Amino acid sequence: VQLQASGGGLVRTGESLGLSCVGSGRTFANAALGWFRQAPGKEREFVASISMSGGSTKYAELVKGRFTISRDNNKKTVYLQMNSAKPEDTAVYYCAGRGLGGVGVATMISEYPYWGQGTQVTVSS
Repeated sequence: VQLQASGGGLVRTGESLGLSCVGSGRTFANAALGWFRQAPGKEREFVASISMSGGSTKYAELVKGRFTISRDNNKKTVYLQMNSAKPEDTAVYYCAGRGLGGVGVATMISEYPYWGQGTQVTVSS
């Protein structure tokens, strides 16, 4: 699976931004997907995950209620809608895919063998 993230940019506090990640390969529709982020000087952290079917999602506490993850398997695309952005959301955002058989949501980096290149999100105060 190859993943290509896009949609990052500069927004102000309280504004919204949508990220997309297009995948390729037969396993895209057969695996759970996730979004992670890494701020300067910090470790990469879990943001959101969506199951293979899209019927189950999980969010980090810091983004719950503000971010929404969704997927369109026909378009091989996973989305992250970011609302009510905060300066602490500033980071490089990565989409990630679980391997074959990984159909459920997951929060650990080690559970995602496939990674996109990252897209920068900056939230100004």
